[in-house]
Amino acid sequence: MRVLWVVNLILPVFAKMKGKPFSGNEGWLSGIYQAVGAAGLSDLTLAVAYPEDADTVISGKENWNGTVWYAFAEELGHPERYDAALEERFREILADFQPDLVHVFGTEFPHGLAVLKVWNRPDRTLVGIQGFCAGIADAYMAGLPEDVQREVTFRDLIRKDSLMQQQKKFRARAEHEREALMLAGHVTGRTDYDRRVTGEVNPARVYHPMNETLRDVFYEGRWTQKEAVRFRVFLPQGNYPLKGFHYLLEALRLLLPDYPEIQLVVAGNSVIGGDGRRIPMFLRIGAYGRYLRRLIAQGHLKNHVTVTGRLTAEQMKEHMLRSSVFVLPSEIENSPNSMGEAMLLGMPVIASRTGGIPSLLTENREGLLVDPGDTKGLAQAIRQIFEEPVIAGVYGENAAKRARVTHDPKTNFERLLAIYGEIMEGGGDAAS
Repeated sequence: MRVLWVVNLILPVFAKMKGKPFSGNEGWLSGIYQAVGAAGLSDLTLAVAYPEDADTVISGKENWNGTVWYAFAEELGHPERYDAALEERFREILADFQPDLVHVFGTEFPHGLAVLKVWNRPDRTLVGIQGFCAGIADAYMAGLPEDVQREVTFRDLIRKDSLMQQQKKFRARAEHEREALMLAGHVTGRTDYDRRVTGEVNPARVYHPMNETLRDVFYEGRWTQKEAVRFRVFLPQGNYPLKGFHYLLEALRLLLPDYPEIQLVVAGNSVIGGDGRRIPMFLRIGAYGRYLRRLIAQGHLKNHVTVTGRLTAEQMKEHMLRSSVFVLPSEIENSPNSMGEAMLLGMPVIASRTGGIPSLLTENREGLLVDPGDTKGLAQAIRQIFEEPVIAGVYGENAAKRARVTHDPKTNFERLLAIYGEIMEGGGDAAS
């Protein structure tokens, strides 16, 4: 069986060998790849097609570690733009490798649609669902005031990247996503939400339940009350409205009178400044960042909010272990890996009751769920974790037990191989 993977970024294991920069955002891909190598499967030949910046010179293929590696040129900064030239590159890759099955990881980039158009074999196509651009576009503004939604800062004007333009880009990506799903005979997912949405787009698709394996560093270590900093709240991402940073700031404002030591740590690049760069603020802050700064000033939260900058997996884990509670107040999510990683560590988790989250965390057993945008409910949930440490610890223990089943690498790898077998045999569960 010859399987071609089409991925959204260069796998870290290959990037390290090549001396290329890489992102740790999807380190779980390396976990699956390493499982293939460790299994030593004589009946599986793997190729990986990965994106390089559009100005990269493509020079054929490379053979490394028993895998064939193909690069394709893509304008990574503009995933909303479809480039028909990708089709020619995938035509070359498919002709050279001659796969039996094509597995596309994610639906949100143009390369996924391009390879599916050229391959045009739905019965031998598998698409792994991560999130949905259509849902993101619909929920993107996450309750922002109308004037903030329409505001355009100098930075937004120069980059052509206002909030309205950002939402429009996701709508363009959603159309490519819809086309890709229509060309996919098989999809993998893990939530009631992604099962429903893929069925609405393509009722003929065959749905294969499969959980994700997460970054390996999160399988070691365990959160404890003793090691955590009291009243420290951890937000895994906050650089665009959908992630609910502004909801959490409103909740903190409500909590501050009772918890003057409260601290919010936000992972990732800063949209509010304060990152030490010398570029004047007005040249680099967008409308959402300006709105967040206004909320911080109005809530007297300046000394209570820290944005970390880009983190490695190890650094992310350390911040989690040192925080009292993990909060994910997103407007929409499918299967957020950061929440799964927090659950693996046994952290108390508060998340939005939205999308696929209720499929991954049982309310009042493995954590707390709050309706998106309910800032009073969010504040109350954080208060409960602060005031009931024993219950918070029980939530964390229960979450860890579930996550170690859900995200078990061996089980998930065996499931992937079973899905490949089902596809090759022409089987599967077509239930919606």
